[in-house]
Parts: sequence; C-alpha cells; structure tokens
Amino acid sequence: MEIDVTALGSGLTAIGAGLAIGLAAVGTGLAQGRIGAAGAGVIAEKPEALGTMILLIAIPETMVILGFAVAAMLLLLGG
Repeated sequence: MEIDVTALGSGLTAIGAGLAIGLAAVGTGLAQGRIGAAGAGVIAEKPEALGTMILLIAIPETMVILGFAVAAMLLLLGG
C-alpha cells in the first residue's frame, strides 16, 4: 500500500487553514463577549466612554483578520 504524499499534504494544509480561521474566530468571540459585558457597565455609569468602548470592541477583530490572512497564505502558497 502506497501513500499519496501530495494528497496528504493538501489535506493537512486545509486542516491547518481551517484551524487558523476557526480558532481565531472563537478567541475573538470570547474576547468581544467579555469586553461587551464590561463595556455595557461602563457606558451605563459614564456615557461619554462610548467611543472608547467601541474602539475596545473592535480591537480583537484584528485577530480574525490575521487568522484569515494565515489561512489564505496556507491555501494559496502551501501547495
């Protein structure tokens, strides 16, 4: 029995790309949930902090963008 190395490499590349975007999305969701809950309390006490809280909620979103970039590089350049 002979193993097709190119098919195995393509499959592992696809799994790596899926993990890159999936785990980044899960981490971002957890972070945004905690930041959003804390932000609701802050805005209730100090409404002038709305702009700061919007910025803090947007920052973890860069992790998903980087996960997408890694996944795209794996799929396009990984072979």
